[in-house]
Order: sequence, then C-alpha cells, then structure tokens
Amino acid sequence: MRPAPAAATTGSRYTADTVPTALIALDFDPLLHLVAGLVVRWEAVAIAAVIIAALIVAGLMARRASLRADDLIFIAIGVVPGAVIGGRIGYGLLHLDYYAAQGAALLDPGRGGFELSLAVVGGVISGLTVAALLDVPVGRWMHLVVLPVLFVLGAGKLAMLLGGAGQGQPAALPWATSFLGPGPWASLAPALPSHPAQAYEGFATLALALVLGVVLALRSGAARDGRILLLALALWALVRAAVTLSWRDPAVVWELNAGTLIALGVAVVFAVAWVAVVARGRRAAGAADAPDDPSPSWRDPADGPRDEPSPGGAAG
Repeated sequence: MRPAPAAATTGSRYTADTVPTALIALDFDPLLHLVAGLVVRWEAVAIAAVIIAALIVAGLMARRASLRADDLIFIAIGVVPGAVIGGRIGYGLLHLDYYAAQGAALLDPGRGGFELSLAVVGGVISGLTVAALLDVPVGRWMHLVVLPVLFVLGAGKLAMLLGGAGQGQPAALPWATSFLGPGPWASLAPALPSHPAQAYEGFATLALALVLGVVLALRSGAARDGRILLLALALWALVRAAVTLSWRDPAVVWELNAGTLIALGVAVVFAVAWVAVVARGRRAAGAADAPDDPSPSWRDPADGPRDEPSPGGAAG
C-alpha cells in the first residue's frame, strides 16, 4: 500500500492540498490469471472460499448436533433461488428510475447486480421451504447456522475489497481507501479517497457474530427454535442500515437512501418474525405446564354415599 498521488483526485472536490496523506491506497491486480487465458476476479474467489468454509463448519456442527449433514447441501442449494429473486428485486428498488422504464431488464441477472438485504430475506424463505419439505427439524437448523450465516455476510463484504466494490462517499479521513492501477475496479472513480463502506459492514457483522457466539456459549440452553437466527438477522440489518448512510446513493426520504430504507424494512420483518417465534414458544411452554385434564373430577355414585362428619366432629 502507498499514498495515492494527487492525480487520483482529478475531477473531485479534493485538491493536492486536501487529500489525506495517510490514505489507504490499494494497488494490485484484481484479476487472477489462470491457464489458457482464463481470468477470474479475486473477489469471486474469496467469496467462494468464504461460502465453502462456512458450509464445512456448518456440516461439522450438524454432525455434533446429531443432524444429517447431507441435508445441509439441499438447504444451501434451496437458498439460491430465493436469494437471486430477492436480490434482483432489491436491486430494482435501488435503481427504480432505470428499471421502471426497462422492467424486462430486471429479469436478466447478467445486467446489473443484486441487493444484499432482500437477497437474505429471499434466501431465508426459500431455504426454510426446502427444509420443511425435507421434514427436518427446522428450528434446530436455524439455530445451528446463526454463526456461519453471519460469517458469510461479514467475510463476504470484506472480500469486496479485492474487487474495489462497495466504496462509500468521498472522505478526507486517514482510513479512507483508494484503488489504484488499471483495475478493472467495481466502483466508479475508484481512485477517489472514500469511506470503506464494505469494510465497515464486514467488520461490524463479524463483531456481531463474535458477540452472539460468546452469548450462545454462555447460554448453551437457549431455545433452538430459530429465534436466535431471526434476532441475529434483525441486528445485522440494523448494522447495514447504519452503514448505508455512508453510501454514494442519493437520499430519497429525508437523509435516507433506498438502501437504508430497504435495510430498515428488513430489520422490521425479522424483528416481527422473532416476536412471533418467541410468543409461540411461550404458548407452547404454557400448554406443556398446564394439567392434561383441567376439568373437575366428579365422584362415581356407585361408590356409595360420601361420609359426612357428625356435629361432634366424628364420622357418622
């Protein structure tokens, strides 16, 4: 890493006198050149490695929890269609003006990208659907994948640093990041010193995973009905909503951009689902504590007359 030259800020509101000298400048080739002219982005390689690592860890955890590890593969595959559909819908909302005029383009995943918040919602819905069809203990699976899911969300955002994607607003900060060299980089004006929004979200999500991991370790008897995953995703969505305030996207409501509004909506959805699961768990616990037959027990007349105490206190 080396300081960015003044030329990197050409066309921006910065000059050679205002560019921070402690700028984190990333100058490397974002492409992995393989044999026969095959080229792969390092970002894609890193994301694939993150997903594979999470699946391996989840599989080992499943075996320890007496769950079928092969069911994990089917559930993971089931996550994909929901994530794609949700991600494309979210991307359409981020770029509503464009897709309002060219709605058919939204059906082509090769044009544009995906929005993460609704991709997570869609992936959870389709993954749970597949789990239910497999007739597996859905709640236990949801409890098991809490930390692997947060790891994928956090480490996946950090992997975006390898492609120059996810840069935030221009910033004159010592930790502002700039991507130099020919690229190709995934952000516009990559050499412009900016908030490392992708790093903000990545590190904050991994910190959330660490905190929840400690809590789960201390409370090994926590309910395994999926409530922890729903709570984790609600908190993650709030973290994402806070980070979106540093994005380059224009504000649409007050100072909030479309990404902020989507993330807040997703946080509400998962929070409501968490409340519903907790309430259902309490009702189930109350029903289990209630007597099996709360109706009064009447004496059988065939057993003869009931003895009554005499006025003197002795039985007659």
